[in-house]
Amino acid sequence: MFRFAHPVFLIFTLLSIGILVYHLVLKKQKYASMRYSDLSLMDNLKSTSRLREVKLLPILRALAILCFVLALAQPQSGLVSQEVTSEGIDIMLILDISGSMRAEDFQPQNRLYVAKQVIEDFISQRQTDRVGLVVFSRQSFLQCPLTLDYKILSDLVKKVDFGMIEDGTAIGLAITNAVDHLKLGKGKSKIIILLTDGVNNAGEINPVTAANVASAMGIKVYTIGAGKPGKAIYPVDHPIFGRRYVSLPNELDEKSLTQIAQITGGEYFRAKDERRLKEIYEEINRMEKTEVKVKEYVQYEELFGNFLLLGLAIFLGEVVLANTRYRRIP
Repeated sequence: MFRFAHPVFLIFTLLSIGILVYHLVLKKQKYASMRYSDLSLMDNLKSTSRLREVKLLPILRALAILCFVLALAQPQSGLVSQEVTSEGIDIMLILDISGSMRAEDFQPQNRLYVAKQVIEDFISQRQTDRVGLVVFSRQSFLQCPLTLDYKILSDLVKKVDFGMIEDGTAIGLAITNAVDHLKLGKGKSKIIILLTDGVNNAGEINPVTAANVASAMGIKVYTIGAGKPGKAIYPVDHPIFGRRYVSLPNELDEKSLTQIAQITGGEYFRAKDERRLKEIYEEINRMEKTEVKVKEYVQYEELFGNFLLLGLAIFLGEVVLANTRYRRIP
């Protein structure tokens, strides 16, 4: 960052410009101290390089004055530093990895593949929020604790896949697991974003009971039901006949997901395709935006000494040249 502390002095730059204009444009005729009646014998004399170089003197004088003017204006170079303050939000993402997430109604990929991509994009938009990840099927486990290292979190999201846990859908257990890790967080607010496509059929904890626990802890739960209404196409791998596709009905418990969101002060969303799933995470991102306060500090370094020394050097150079190489004899 560069500035002049006293820019009003820059008006005197016109003085250096005026000197140049006077010597190089206006001062066409010069009268010698000694006059001669006839100079015709000198008409054929050619101008020497030294005579041409004499024009350098007014240029040096103008540059010296310009440097002095810039020094008076007090040029400063500033180093900008910022102090960012934010309380941040603690966010625990919950992702269903049960077999039903293999459904390929989010063409051209299955639900889990698309969900992972959307979650990675959501993570990339956070700035000062701590984000973690819980995955579940019949059981639930912490894939990544709350962290500000979004690169590591995204890498762990990529590694999520089917078969990490025995198949099933333990929604209540997943919420309880997320609450257990969020309660120690220091964020100004705590939220859970739960994505599932099934009905709770495993685990010892009922989803509504888990929602009441989250509400008691001041944790808001956003629930997302994935999948199109009706039937969906699922791949089935046979050891002999290879892969084939079957059509099975979706068993999404929207009533429970809506109830969970209402109990905790969150909201329920239905994602019927990839585009809608992206919109949901973007909407949650807008609703849970963290306020970031930035204080800017500037430390200035004085540069007027450089211009002052340069001006003195040019001025002395002009004086020396005027009295030696370009000295004029009256």
